[in-house]
Amino acid sequence: MAKIHTYDAIIIGSGQGGTPLATALAREGWKTALVEAKHVGGTCVNEGCTPTKTMVASARAAYMGKRASDYGVGTGKVVVDMEKVRQRKRDMVTSFRRGSENRIRDTENLDLFMGRARFIDRHSVSITLNSGEENRLKAERIFINTGTRPRVPDLEGIEDVPYLTSTTVMELDTLPGHLLIIGGGYIGLEFGQMFRRFGSDVTIIHRGPQLLMREDPDIAEEVLSIVREDGVEVLLNTTPISAKVFRGSWIELTLKGNNGEKAVAGSHLLLAAGRLPNTDSLDLHTAGVDLDKRGFIRVNERLETSVPGIFALGDVKGGPAFTHISYDDYRILYANLIKNEGRSTKNRPVPYTVFIDPQLGRIGLSEKEAQSLGVPYRVAKMPMNWVARALEVDESRGAMKALVDPETAQILGAAVLGIEGGELMAMLQIAMLGKVPYTALRDAVFSHPTLAESLNNLFANFED
Repeated sequence: MAKIHTYDAIIIGSGQGGTPLATALAREGWKTALVEAKHVGGTCVNEGCTPTKTMVASARAAYMGKRASDYGVGTGKVVVDMEKVRQRKRDMVTSFRRGSENRIRDTENLDLFMGRARFIDRHSVSITLNSGEENRLKAERIFINTGTRPRVPDLEGIEDVPYLTSTTVMELDTLPGHLLIIGGGYIGLEFGQMFRRFGSDVTIIHRGPQLLMREDPDIAEEVLSIVREDGVEVLLNTTPISAKVFRGSWIELTLKGNNGEKAVAGSHLLLAAGRLPNTDSLDLHTAGVDLDKRGFIRVNERLETSVPGIFALGDVKGGPAFTHISYDDYRILYANLIKNEGRSTKNRPVPYTVFIDPQLGRIGLSEKEAQSLGVPYRVAKMPMNWVARALEVDESRGAMKALVDPETAQILGAAVLGIEGGELMAMLQIAMLGKVPYTALRDAVFSHPTLAESLNNLFANFED
């Protein structure tokens, strides 16, 4: 007979929303259970932000080493040791994960269960511990933070091909000769540029007419130009239709594009075409929790599911799949449950940075979103090669673009594709949060030569 433990709250999943929620509730005196199937820290720490950005940094070091002569510096041949790159990544992940787990175990009123959860009813879950032991937990409030996993596309022959995912590709200890990537979104672009800089040939296959489909076409075109300049082959409007092992260990994809079918071959294949929610093993139907057609949990603006007392936060609920959104989900729940503030996700800004090099930072409305909503706007735009600091460090690729309200002069949104684009985007976000008109940035006195002073020129260059 499984042991029955009663709690005030059960959190399933120790991601960037679940972990701080668990520790915060426990510190408020709630008897809290945190259930984690594999690794404390969720996707971000173990398979997403932390390891990928650590490897992006290694790739940038290789890139700058190869460019050293552009700055009048001789370095000799640049050699990438993938075992050391991988170990650096592993060490960083271990450090972050261990710190998070130690904080959990040191928190009073908080029990950590390493195992898999499934619902028995609206207030009960069964836990199969990794040791094999069965436990049963009961609580009035249950929070689901189980995240997502890489999606395997419906592709003929894919089950017979040794493909990689965004998780397993980071465990390679040798450099791919030719890496094929299905998907031209954030994941595909970051890994594509990364491995090209390490020294692999790279081909990105993308079914859409442009990379980064959320972005405006002009920004997407700039991104395309940058990755192609770095030596990445990009095939747009191209759909993989089959895969097979080729010449012993290589992989051949049959592709369908505007000019008919063709085949491409590579030593490795990375699948980067979307993610699936980790809901299929939770038995949510036994609790009556509604899912959408893709398996994501439906929630309202207060992160409540269709069942009173059951909440979902982070990627598992669909919507923007970013760590900072998951963390803000925690803040919303904490504010409502503990402080009765009535916070919601309505009108929440969704900033993000794509960690290609140069970075793409995005906040607020894009031009095509403004058009679809019927929002009046003006466009300020300029290339990064107008920025003195970017020229001085010889990293002037990209462009800056911002939308402003023609009546109020408020900034509606921006995309910054350039050196430290994520940081410049954050400056614009702060202005938006403080309702600072674009004219204040246009006329401000910024230190010279900094990237910040580019805002002077950006808002002096409107397209109309």
